[in-house]
Formats: sequence, structure tokens, C-alpha cells
Amino acid sequence: MKTSIYLDHAATTQLQPKALEAMLPYLEGHFGNPSGNYALGRQAARAIDGARSTVASLLGARPREIIFTGPGSESINAAIKGVASAQKQAGLGDHIVTTTIEHHAVLHSCEYMEKFGFSVTHAPVDRYGIVSPDAIAEAMDERTVLVSVMLANNEIGTIEPLAEISRVVRARAKSLGRSVALHTDAVQGANAIDLDVDRLGVDLLSLSAHKFGGPKGAGVLYMRRGTPFLAQMSGGGQERQRRAGTENVASIIGTATALAEVRARRDEYTSVCRGLTTQLVEGVLRTIDGAELTGHPEMRLPNNAHFSFEGARSDTMLDALDRLGIAASAGSACNSAATWEPSHVLTATGMPLRRAVGALRLTPGPENTAQEMERVLSALPNIVAESRAVAGREEQRHLGLAPT
Repeated sequence: MKTSIYLDHAATTQLQPKALEAMLPYLEGHFGNPSGNYALGRQAARAIDGARSTVASLLGARPREIIFTGPGSESINAAIKGVASAQKQAGLGDHIVTTTIEHHAVLHSCEYMEKFGFSVTHAPVDRYGIVSPDAIAEAMDERTVLVSVMLANNEIGTIEPLAEISRVVRARAKSLGRSVALHTDAVQGANAIDLDVDRLGVDLLSLSAHKFGGPKGAGVLYMRRGTPFLAQMSGGGQERQRRAGTENVASIIGTATALAEVRARRDEYTSVCRGLTTQLVEGVLRTIDGAELTGHPEMRLPNNAHFSFEGARSDTMLDALDRLGIAASAGSACNSAATWEPSHVLTATGMPLRRAVGALRLTPGPENTAQEMERVLSALPNIVAESRAVAGREEQRHLGLAPT
């Protein structure tokens, strides 16, 4: 069935019409290579310069502090690997601090660095997914070169106290007599959160365009002037020697256009999405026994409604929703036909396994309607009940209490 209600905006968003319109000339006649020393090349280079200035102004940064990357995961990889490697090469340290609920792009980048002699400390979070600034400070030591804490969690929507974390990191670094860079994965935050880098207090910030109406495969890395960095891609001298490769001009233009648009409409986005999300949360908690809202009840993204249903299974709920033309997500990963494992984010918050495997994430966007939310709410009680029944039968078979 064709998807008729799209509630997975945390996964990706539709390309904004204004972004597409801005991109089209650079997919057609304006095809020059920005490195070319001729009119078409200079035209492309000027377009990139304009996009860089736009993004910089929206982040409260300098144009030279903006690096255009491939996907957001590349931005995150470049930030963690590039800064940590440069610091170690200079003999300044080999320790990274992050949290237990980061996106896999952060966690796997840190795991990668462990292969090259780095140690990594994962600060814990509370039941809502909040990391204590003091926990970050306590994890830092005389070898720490980088701290990476996400701005908002991609699964449960919790917003971290990043500005306070920044102040604590600066104070702890000063007491240790060293400089420690602070990176944030802000991929989920562009639509609703102020990304001014000075107010957040960060040295590095990663964005992914397709999360805010830009093109897929395009990202941004803000890197504060003076931050040590070892480029992770070799080749030409693009992006001021920080990211080799011919620039994707159309996607860069689309990214800047989309970011400017969401900045201009942030208040409207927040108001509309919060209304739809509140409708979902109140409806689910009112009509489904054993439903629990996951993440912080207040410090959360305005379009994130993440639930756990004890005794249910994410896979069967998602399949049932899909058959009704409703696109949603879970935050769980199926490793095999017989095993449904919970998200690392949920287990990090201390959620019991029986609840964690029954997660459901509904993330509306401004184009959704209250009528669509009512259609979802009318379907969910039966979907959860059937999922619980299926899970119960499977558990009985596993225990040998029912025929296979």
C-alpha cells in the first residue's frame, strides 16, 4: 500500500521546494567544476561561497569555519577522527569522552579510534536519556582531547543540556591545564533548536541536510578557528585542505537554502509539530494500557513521540502500521529472524528488555494534520494488542508451553 501518513521525519524529510528550485540550475546549465579557472568554474565557486556564508550566518560562525561534507555521518567521522588524530599526532593526548546514547556514527568512530591507541569513556545517562554535565567532567582526565555529546537524541528525542556541558568542559579543561575540543552531533536539532555555536559553546557541530528538507548525502561540519584537525580525505585542496574531492555544488546550494528556510520557520514548525505530538502522546497514554512515553517529558524535540509498550514487539507493530499506509520507526534492530534486540539508547536508560523490544517512534512534520493523528490513534490500540498476542505465543513456544 502507498504510504498515506508519513510519521518518520526523524529518519528523513522531503526535499523542500525552495531547495529543489535553488539546486536545479546547478544540475543543468551551471555544471562547472568549482576548481576550474574559467567562467563556468568561477560561477560554481561563487555559488559555494554564497552558500558557505549563508550557513555560517545561520550558525553564528565565520564562513571559513564551515566545511561542506557528504552525509552527516561523514561530518561526524571527520570531526572525531580528524581532531583526535591531530591532537595525538602533536603528543597532546589520546582520550575521548562521549555518552552511551550517541548515534552509531559517533560510537563507531570512537571504536575505530580505539584501534589506534585511543581510550574512550562513555558517560552514563539517566532514565530520560539526560547526561549529567558533572558526569562528563568526571570522565575527563589529563589525556582527554575531545568530548562529543549529541544535541538531541535521534530515537527518544531528549535534548541535552549542551550549553551547561560546555561550561563544565571548559572549566575542567582549564583545571587540567589543557585545551579540550567539544563536538556535538546536531543532526536532529536543526528544525527546532537554536544552533548558534557560541551560545551552545561548541568547537565542532555536525549537520545532515536531509533531516531539514535538504538533499540526501549532504552535510555540514562547523569547526571553530584554531581547532587542531587532520584531514580524513586526501586528494585535491578543496574546502581549504580539509575535505578533498570535487564539491557537490547542487547539494551544497540545496543545503544552505533548506537551512535558511527552517531557520525562518522554526517557531511555526515548533508550534505545529508540538501540537501534533501532544495529540499523539495524550491519545496513546489514554487509550493503551501499559504504554509509556520514552525520553524526557519536557526537554525533548517538539516532533518526537517515542513509546514503549510492555509485552509488544516493534517489528509486528511496524508491519501492521505499514499495511495501513503509516510510516513509522522503532529504534530497534532485528539481527535475525528469531531475535529482536532493543536499541542501545533504550538499554542505556535502564529500560527493561520486555519494554525495550516494544518501542515505537512517531515523528510528525508540519505537513501532517490532526485528522491523520486521529487515524493513527484509532488504529494503534488493536495493533498493540495483536502484537502482544503474537509476542505471547512466541514466548510460549520458546518455553515449550505451546505447539510449534
